[in-house]
Amino acid sequence: MALKHAVLAALLDGEYSGYQLAKAFDVGVANFWHALPQQLYAELTGLETAGLVAGRQVVQETRPNKRLFHVTEEGLAELERFAAAASRPSFIRDDLLVKVQAVDRIDAAPVIAQLTERARMAAAKVEIFEQFLARLRGGLDEAEFLAHGARIGPYLTCLRGLGFERETRDWCERITGVLRERSGAPQHP
Repeated sequence: MALKHAVLAALLDGEYSGYQLAKAFDVGVANFWHALPQQLYAELTGLETAGLVAGRQVVQETRPNKRLFHVTEEGLAELERFAAAASRPSFIRDDLLVKVQAVDRIDAAPVIAQLTERARMAAAKVEIFEQFLARLRGGLDEAEFLAHGARIGPYLTCLRGLGFERETRDWCERITGVLRERSGAPQHP
């Protein structure tokens, strides 16, 4: 997958400025595709040049003018081609796992500290995802939203992000406990 496909998919919800797109990435898309704001701005320019998105200038009185972008028919066709292509299996590449792999021969204390911090960060993301999913559902329960919601794609990808962060939190907490027990360290810092 290229960044262009993630940008095109994010723009399916309507017109966004580069700033709004960066915020949308922070909340929903970042759980499966990370991009810096500068990368998004450059990608929007390239997509517009390729005719996959169209931009329009919005004049603002008290703020600088902005450009709003939306997906074109060519952009939708590109997403169709992308969706039809086979996807490669995902893989994990995580430096913390390398540290855990080596923990038998190194000082476990810094690894325990990093696992604790990773668990804390994952728990915070779990809360964010839960709030975002509730906001997407509106007043509907999940089953009703999944059966009748207008646009479920962002919801489904956030469910994956939620599951990933929950599993990360739980694994880090479990491994922290194992390593503390083996090293004789206190169970709760």
